[in-house]
Amino acid sequence: MPILYYVTHPQVQLDANVPVPEWGLSDIGRARAFAMLDQPWVGSIRRIVSSAERKAMETAGILAAHLRLAIEVRERMHENDRPATGFLPPPEFEAVADQFFANPHKSIRGWERANEAQQRIVSEVDTVLRTNDADDIVFVGHGGVGTLLLLSLSGREISREADQPAGGGNCFAYDIGVRDIIHGWRPIDRMP
Repeated sequence: MPILYYVTHPQVQLDANVPVPEWGLSDIGRARAFAMLDQPWVGSIRRIVSSAERKAMETAGILAAHLRLAIEVRERMHENDRPATGFLPPPEFEAVADQFFANPHKSIRGWERANEAQQRIVSEVDTVLRTNDADDIVFVGHGGVGTLLLLSLSGREISREADQPAGGGNCFAYDIGVRDIIHGWRPIDRMP
């Protein structure tokens, strides 16, 4: 049965003067993305779909070059929409993210509502899967919407309890045929 892998970009270069969607991978993030190429699951990938944000595209590009595959870009796979606040220092960002997940039907400080972000990412993934053959596929994106997708695929309510570990660069796997989670978040560079 085909497997869906959802990969979140690893560590980014934070820059308060650059819009968040334009942040690129940090040296550590880039090294982790290259280390991902040694993982056994990577060789089965036959299709790469990515968010258009730079950090996701850089991660997808590393996979694509290694596998000699094209990247399909899906604009609506972006992270939860939060330009109302722009850059937030990490402690403040985490506090607002807590509120985002705890109040999924409310806009927290102008952010996209969690339930809307979930509907958007689920719709994008469903659209892509309708055109997928029996191939393993990787979606490269972001932790917030990735967590919302994982919760939807596992039939759970929106909460932060299923959020990826800090720092990004994680992956979950989903059996498309039987519609079941194979495993939750695991680091991309040291999965069993």
